Amino acid sequence: MAGSSHGHTPAAWTGVSIAFIGFCVSGVFMVMAVPAGFWAGMAIVVLGGVVGRLMSSMGMGQTKDAHLESLREQAAQAAAARS
Repeated sequence: MAGSSHGHTPAAWTGVSIAFIGFCVSGVFMVMAVPAGFWAGMAIVVLGGVVGRLMSSMGMGQTKDAHLESLREQAAQAAAARS
């Protein structure tokens, strides 16, 4: 997906970073056997998804057509290389 810049947006980076922190918090509290902390970490994971979606809707994410445009460009480059 690196060729299509999939996930290379502020919305994606922020959402994934928040979710990663939530997984780390949940993991620590799971090992410590503290259920409330585990569920707090899971809430942070969900918050990461919400923040990522919100930022994407504010225009900081990739458009839905960006992937199709990238595929068309790659196909055109491949066709030009064969000619």
